[in-house]
Amino acid sequence: MNGKYLLDTSIIVELFANDRAVHKRLEKAESVFIPSIAVGELYYGAIKSARMQENMEQVKRLVSISIILNCDTDTGYWYGTVKNQLRQDGKPAPENDIWIAALALQHDLILATRDKHFEAVEGLKVEMW
Repeated sequence: MNGKYLLDTSIIVELFANDRAVHKRLEKAESVFIPSIAVGELYYGAIKSARMQENMEQVKRLVSISIILNCDTDTGYWYGTVKNQLRQDGKPAPENDIWIAALALQHDLILATRDKHFEAVEGLKVEMW
């Protein structure tokens, strides 16, 4: 289970909830990265939550100790490729998840997630945590 992982937002939420299985997997990972898209989703969740300040601090702490991957023009290429493949296959996915998949493909990372729709992306290495 060693490897280089990109964490989907679904995994980060479980990390925040102290999911033991997620913590155990992270301990065995060689490298862990967080997509900037997930950071945006986490801040959105924090802002709309009943415990906004506490959740905002949790996101800030995570960001301060993590390697964040940002989108660039290469990511744009992968995004276009993934979105077209999913369109041709008749398997739409949420826009943010297409960007996350694009980052994983671009950097040759394993995507750790709990969302099954990522399995429809050709060439994407996915592990269900």
